[in-house]
Amino acid sequence: MGDGRVREAGKHGSAGAVGLFLLSAATLAFEIDLTRVFAVSQFYHFAFMTVSLALLGFGASGVLLSLAPGLARRPARPLSALSLGFALTAVGAYALTQRVPFDSYRVFLDPAQWGILALHYLALSVPFLCAGTAVGLLLMAEPAGIGRTYAANLAGSAVGCLLAVTAPTVVGAEGVVLLSAALAALAALAFAKRPVGRAVALAVHLLLLLGAFHLPTVLEIHLSPYKGLSYALQYPDARLVFRGWNGFSRVDVVEATPIRSLPGQGFTCIGAPPPQRGLFVDGDDLSPITRLRDPADLAPLADCLLTALPYRLRPGAHALVIDPRGGFDLWVALAEGAERVTAVEPNPLVVHAVRLQGDWTAVPYDHPRVDLAVEEGRPYLARSGPRYDVILFSLPATYHPITSGAYSLAENYRETVEGFAAALKRLEEGGLLVVVRWLQTPPSESLRAFGLAMAALERVGEDPARSLVAVRSYNQMLILARRGPFTPQELEQIRRFAADRSFDLVYAPDIRPDEVNRFNVLPSPDYYRAFEGLLEADDREAWLAAYPYDVSPPTDDWPFFGHFFRWGQVGEVLAMAGHVWQPFGGAGYLVVVGLLAVATGAAVVLILLPLVGARSGRLALRRGGSLRLLPFGFLGVAYLFVEIPLLQRFILLLGQPAYAMATVLGTLLLFSGLGSLLSARVRPARATAALALVVLAYRLVGWEGLGPLLGLPLWARLAATVIGLAPLGTLMGVPFPALLARLQDDAPGLVPWAWGVNGAVSVVASVLAALMALSWGLGAVLTVGAVCYLGAGLTGRAIPSPPRAGAPPPLAR
Repeated sequence: MGDGRVREAGKHGSAGAVGLFLLSAATLAFEIDLTRVFAVSQFYHFAFMTVSLALLGFGASGVLLSLAPGLARRPARPLSALSLGFALTAVGAYALTQRVPFDSYRVFLDPAQWGILALHYLALSVPFLCAGTAVGLLLMAEPAGIGRTYAANLAGSAVGCLLAVTAPTVVGAEGVVLLSAALAALAALAFAKRPVGRAVALAVHLLLLLGAFHLPTVLEIHLSPYKGLSYALQYPDARLVFRGWNGFSRVDVVEATPIRSLPGQGFTCIGAPPPQRGLFVDGDDLSPITRLRDPADLAPLADCLLTALPYRLRPGAHALVIDPRGGFDLWVALAEGAERVTAVEPNPLVVHAVRLQGDWTAVPYDHPRVDLAVEEGRPYLARSGPRYDVILFSLPATYHPITSGAYSLAENYRETVEGFAAALKRLEEGGLLVVVRWLQTPPSESLRAFGLAMAALERVGEDPARSLVAVRSYNQMLILARRGPFTPQELEQIRRFAADRSFDLVYAPDIRPDEVNRFNVLPSPDYYRAFEGLLEADDREAWLAAYPYDVSPPTDDWPFFGHFFRWGQVGEVLAMAGHVWQPFGGAGYLVVVGLLAVATGAAVVLILLPLVGARSGRLALRRGGSLRLLPFGFLGVAYLFVEIPLLQRFILLLGQPAYAMATVLGTLLLFSGLGSLLSARVRPARATAALALVVLAYRLVGWEGLGPLLGLPLWARLAATVIGLAPLGTLMGVPFPALLARLQDDAPGLVPWAWGVNGAVSVVASVLAALMALSWGLGAVLTVGAVCYLGAGLTGRAIPSPPRAGAPPPLAR
């Protein structure tokens, strides 16, 4: 396999197969679960680094085994110890990250934070070092029985993927850490030969299993102090009403007197809102659960909200509200007279949490005029169904300065050109797509949303200049995109609505400069100038390129709505460090660049330096020639430059990052493993050429082919993912073992170096792929992966001798 994670095993008896099954399940469950832990404790842009640290551990284990083959002579004791080591270091490393938290907002103010990040990275790679070494020992011990134990490894990996997305519902993400460790301790029990070893392993297993179901307080997730839930729990009378987990999120409901939210209210609002509770997903983004018995109770306040406007333009509307969370937008639609409201809420745990408040308030999801669909918005919009008068994209996120970067790497397939166009196609003629965004200075996310609406309207054949209206309050922007031009009567109605509630008109087809910036007065009419400038630009690309931030409209190939960073900001960001809140800017980009440096340093120190330090390694490099190592470097880049964009792209099809990671990673590992069994029968040059063509075919044909699958049920989309990725995964498993077998015959002393180069490059490539996707898009990264496979095939010709017929896999030897 090209990324160095060898998920194979040799025969070590039935106990060895059982132990391998358990250890494989523990490893995959822990790796995937870490993404959930980071998404909750920190922010999303740290979740993807689990791939990198897993690669670091497995890469280091391959080098260790290559330099110390004597470990395999009596593997029973090290196998049990390594499995137990995984269990203990997994829990210990997790506890370290929560008790000594990394503060990403202080990295340029407090250099010690970089040390903490490096400490977390290295500590979390140790469990994977233990697991990788154990798997390698099984391979080296008895290669003759590879088929049986290989099946155990694949089955365990599949179970681990399944466990990672099902067990959190019962024990939470923290519990899955302990559950993974408990499985590893059970593997140690299976491997142990002596009674003392068995007793220790059993005791550790039972203790960890107990902890998984009765979590010690010391092991609870430590939330970043910058998350909304952290703030809410500091209120004097704050009370946690609900906490629950599912496979892809944590939901909390907090009651506290200061929790009050009337998003988009005008200055004409009189009176306080009803009592509210705060609903948080992954510890952030407060969404109010409002105490009401009837929608009419909210009518006086709903009348002075920005989101009342579309219902005034479309009385008795059939409305669709996407991602309503706590349900406030549903109450507004009902209070404003919508005849029927369809709520598309992607998170069943959110619906459950809101329904549990039924003894305190009426539940909007259960109102007789509300129809509930629990699924992602894009699949719902992709299916044929009723057309709507109003489609509202709720704004679930609370205000975040764009310099915070908390959501820079978060894929958002709802707010792309294709996502907006899908919504426009589900509107009746004259229907309204409603988008609400926070105001930023200078205009950023609202300007990006306006540009998105422009591009989507053009895609469905409408004229943006005649079909767009934008109105703002003091803190929010409402954008209306109409199927067909706005009529003069509608434009007059919009003007009256805005003036009566002290809202400012920002753009309308017939707007005059003297109409803007009248009520919520800014030093200059920046929003009007930005919207008008973008709309009237002769060269839109040049206009966007000249803007201080990147506000270009996202697409399904570049789904990063929250990423506004340009490299020209770096000087300003560093100058502000320590002087303003959330100083590092660049939408989290600079912290990820720092993570790239940490990953590179760790790969060099833990993988390459041990080879340089070993006398045998230096001699082999001098005798064998470094050119023979180039294909292994190319393969390390290629594998990750295919895997990472696939993980990100399939979020569109599967709806949730956790589902995408479990399915895509599990499928690629499974079929790459099967491909490695075929490696002795396939020439590396042919395999890499075929891979390059298949990857490019995925990019050119399959990339767009996901769209027609969106309307299928989730089980069908999961099946389509596995079937679609199986051929690619099989091919991806061929080149690495095939080239390694050739190297074993031609220059066996270079085999440790091949492992080291492949492992080190893979560690760096996993982070680099995510950064490149932010700059150039997912398809571009995939294309570079195809080119690297071609490079591996061309440079692989420097290794002349073919593998001997029937030879076992190289690591087994």
